[in-house]
Amino acid sequence: MLDKETFHPLNYIKKEEYSGSMDGMRYMLKRVGSGEEDVIRVTVWPEPLGIYRTPEEKQTATEVPMTAEGVERAADWINEQYETRKAYWLENQRKPWTEE
Repeated sequence: MLDKETFHPLNYIKKEEYSGSMDGMRYMLKRVGSGEEDVIRVTVWPEPLGIYRTPEEKQTATEVPMTAEGVERAADWINEQYETRKAYWLENQRKPWTEE
């Protein structure tokens, strides 16, 4: 689970994509333009592949404001995705790269 007390990638996200994983679930936070303001697109997907090799139908995403509060909401959403789909993530945890 992401700890909101130590999860502070906002300055990093302003310049680069921020990604990580936990127990079979991968996630990425990425700055994207959305109308007048930039937002953070938060995406989760199953291991073993990276986001650009994982079919879109296996990715789940949301957008949050590009603020410290938005990063907190992103952490909450990632944790919720992990907890509500834990069996799915764990079954993908040790999947070989050659399978798909």
